[in-house]
Amino acid sequence: MKKTWFITGTSRGIGLEITQAALASGDNVVATARNATRLREKFSVDKETQLECIELNVNNQAQAKEAVTRSIERFGGIDILVNNAGFGQLGHFETVDQSAIEKQFCTNVFGLMHVTRAVLPVMRRQQCGHILNLSSIGGALGFDGASIYCAAKFSVEGFSESLALEVARFGINVTIVEPGFFRTDFLDESSVSYGQIELQDYVNVANAQKSQYDQYSHTQPGDPKRLAQLIVDTAGTGSVPLRLVVGTDALAMTRDTLNNRMKELELWAEASVITDHQEA
Repeated sequence: MKKTWFITGTSRGIGLEITQAALASGDNVVATARNATRLREKFSVDKETQLECIELNVNNQAQAKEAVTRSIERFGGIDILVNNAGFGQLGHFETVDQSAIEKQFCTNVFGLMHVTRAVLPVMRRQQCGHILNLSSIGGALGFDGASIYCAAKFSVEGFSESLALEVARFGINVTIVEPGFFRTDFLDESSVSYGQIELQDYVNVANAQKSQYDQYSHTQPGDPKRLAQLIVDTAGTGSVPLRLVVGTDALAMTRDTLNNRMKELELWAEASVITDHQEA
């Protein structure tokens, strides 16, 4: 059965690959990006009957509502929402100024919420739908030199896990996608941002980390085409996971993190329970 997708951040990377894979499967796609004209140039003419390209800055709540309205006018409904738009703000906390922190949350968290708020009434009326929120391995565990990015992605995870409980009664599923390092432009200067404040105590480690990421860029182990196909094969099916960890690296890091948490939990279990009220 043909489905209709609404995907944010489709001009490149994982968002573009998901759009291509969904179109190839025969589904309809509403592809959004900040520049719709450039976006149209990325798709072949023979896909026009399946595709609607809409200009959308996810930071603009009114624009998100307008984009959803246009989607309904074109295809009648939205079966799958993929909240993919975002960017990476790296750098140690003290080196990232407040305006950059707010920009990160405006796009990666509040932008995701704006689009979700616009789509949910459609899915509630349908009594079905699937929301996929692109988090990161940085939403499952912390990284040195990525406190702001991880804070935003942890927010996405907490929002998504709670939202899943709230909307399940309407037949709507939520999946948190946690990719490891995939071979996209994520670490490119055109995408990622670093700290703007130079503090001597951080200079050496910050320079070393940036150099490491620069060398790693476009050599990451994850294949975005394979990730896109996995999402297309999984989305909208009868049984979907709350969390989808993708990539060998992400799987290994998640296992290590969960094992360490369990060890720490048990180590401090006796201390945890002494805080309960003691009955006389």
